[in-house]
Amino acid sequence: MSEPASISGGIAVRYATAVFELAKESNAIAALEGDVATLSSALAESDDLKALITSPVYTREELETAIKAIAAKAGLSGIVTGTLGLMAQNRRLFVLPQLVAKLGDLLAEARGEVTAEVTSAKALTKTQTTKLAKTLSEKFGKTVNINATVDEAIIGGLVVKVGSKMIDTSIASKLNSLQNAMKEVG
Repeated sequence: MSEPASISGGIAVRYATAVFELAKESNAIAALEGDVATLSSALAESDDLKALITSPVYTREELETAIKAIAAKAGLSGIVTGTLGLMAQNRRLFVLPQLVAKLGDLLAEARGEVTAEVTSAKALTKTQTTKLAKTLSEKFGKTVNINATVDEAIIGGLVVKVGSKMIDTSIASKLNSLQNAMKEVG
């Protein structure tokens, strides 16, 4: 991870942790879940919002006014609106995408869920996805949500990432291991 991305990630984690704890203390987790969904879709759909949070042209006051107006229009909770205003004052709105992702992770963890990033050579069927989710749930003791992607370069098998754990059963990985073993012999 590059240094700027690492710094952004650290900033996002601190804000997300604070927002999550405030929401938990005030029993506003459900509202926070709605706010995260709203912000996530707004970031995905609005190029203007992305431009606003990354542009150095606006003053702190302009950013704060704009982001609070957006929050009010979107119906965000007071905790999230206040946090966005603070982020604007501190010129930290550029970490909003990472903040939303981290809040999503914290909310999922609070519900006892984890997300598995699954890469396969071809698209998984519904049956395969369900069976894989069940197997991973048994292994990790939590509800597992599957985020599946297709990468034909792995040739076959699966690459499964859950948190910091990775299970790589891809044919490409096995071929690389075989190639390395053969280099050691000869």
